Amino acid sequence: MNHQQTAETFQVWLKDQIPLISHMGIGEPVYDGRSLTLRAALAPNVNDKGTGFGGSLATLATLCGWAIVTLYLREQGRDCDVMIRDSQLKYLAPVTGDFTAVTVLPEQAELDLFMSYLEAKGRGRLNLNVEIRQGDTVAMTLAGAYVAVERLS
Repeated sequence: MNHQQTAETFQVWLKDQIPLISHMGIGEPVYDGRSLTLRAALAPNVNDKGTGFGGSLATLATLCGWAIVTLYLREQGRDCDVMIRDSQLKYLAPVTGDFTAVTVLPEQAELDLFMSYLEAKGRGRLNLNVEIRQGDTVAMTLAGAYVAVERLS
């Protein structure tokens, strides 16, 4: 399976579904089936201090987690609504240039448990950690719980 092609097709669909994304300066996603990186330009996400606006950082981090869960489920042949249930953000350093959001799917045992709940109950929960990075510096972290609900046909 070509994960990168899947991610690029997904991005086209996503921009149609969530118009805000077209205004955030998000580049092509980098997805390998296990991790996802979303890049964003500072210019459309800048605050009055000339650094990355906290709301933009939170949006990109939330989107990164949502997107990897959605991509993973699509690759499993599942049609689900995915949403963030709760999250905790920690702002660690100012962002002064272009930045990325990076997340990695949990270990296979946790993914299997997630899928078994989805199979048995029509819904499952997956906890993810997302980092906003500028170069090697972690500027913000998001610890979030994402919920997937099987769509009823």
